[in-house]
Amino acid sequence: MLNKDIFANIVKNSPLISIDLIVQNRKDEILLGLRRNNPAQGFWFVPGGRIFKNESIANAFKRISKNELGIEYNLDKSEFIGVFEHFYDNSFFGESISTHYIAMGFELSVGDLKMAGDEQHEIYKWFCKTRLLSDAKVHEYTKNYFLEGKGIK
Repeated sequence: MLNKDIFANIVKNSPLISIDLIVQNRKDEILLGLRRNNPAQGFWFVPGGRIFKNESIANAFKRISKNELGIEYNLDKSEFIGVFEHFYDNSFFGESISTHYIAMGFELSVGDLKMAGDEQHEIYKWFCKTRLLSDAKVHEYTKNYFLEGKGIK
């Protein structure tokens, strides 16, 4: 973990590389969390997290799935769906620093997960794709995972 000042400087001057988990259950529903913090505070968003320096994508996937879902999953249990860019006018540090993510989207099929809120999410909820795409509180970057051609080719 980086100290707060170093991390703020990185967010201010560099894109962050992240993994977003498009988690689907047996009912074809998608898991979303209501974000507590900026960026995307107050919106429903897929679970995910950034990759650390010198951390492989496979190891980051394991760590992020464990931290976000409570269960460690291997990368080979997922399907890569593409690279997406996320630009925000704010950051965890407030309105004075913008955030730029290069997000790699991975679909992951799971059984029934029982998710409680955490420091990043007030609550988690399962959404059918139709509701996800029509709900104004679901962030546009989450919706992009379900819209054809939104990833970088």
